Amino acid sequence: MRVIWLNGAFGAGKTTVAERLIKDDPQLLLFDAELPGFMFREIVPLPSSGDFQDLRVWRRGVVDTAVSLLEEYGRTLVIPMTVVVPEYLDEIFSGLRARDVHVDHYFLDVPASVLRKRCEAQSIWPNDPERDAEVRAWRLEQVDRCVAAAGAVPAGTTVLDGDLPVGELAALVARSAS
Repeated sequence: MRVIWLNGAFGAGKTTVAERLIKDDPQLLLFDAELPGFMFREIVPLPSSGDFQDLRVWRRGVVDTAVSLLEEYGRTLVIPMTVVVPEYLDEIFSGLRARDVHVDHYFLDVPASVLRKRCEAQSIWPNDPERDAEVRAWRLEQVDRCVAAAGAVPAGTTVLDGDLPVGELAALVARSAS
């Protein structure tokens, strides 16, 4: 069982690369690890940080869901998810490895100025301008800590130049993960 984890700042291109990987290899299965976060946000109160990643139940839920998908469908998962707290990444990856899941971890490194431009240009909730503005502001607040995370990735992480064209990034990941 295998996971391809695409990490990096908001706006780094993780989801775009994931979609390209799946287009190039339809046997891959996309798992958006934000979805359990949205679910838990509806069930339990968020911590004072407002970040569902600070909920241990989210981190456990990501592991449990990933393993369930792997066991049920027998396909490699592609998980485009920003996780820049080293302890959280270790907890998730250790949980996967304890259940015999191989994790290929990639970090898309993009300069802060480029990330800010991308975040400003993106519309996450086009039909809800107020929510879209809130999400954009939050993502922009995270740029510096996400960029700093590139220097503290776990051993074995492949750091990729996120300014490369999407097709080239997907090809690099596909070759490396095979």
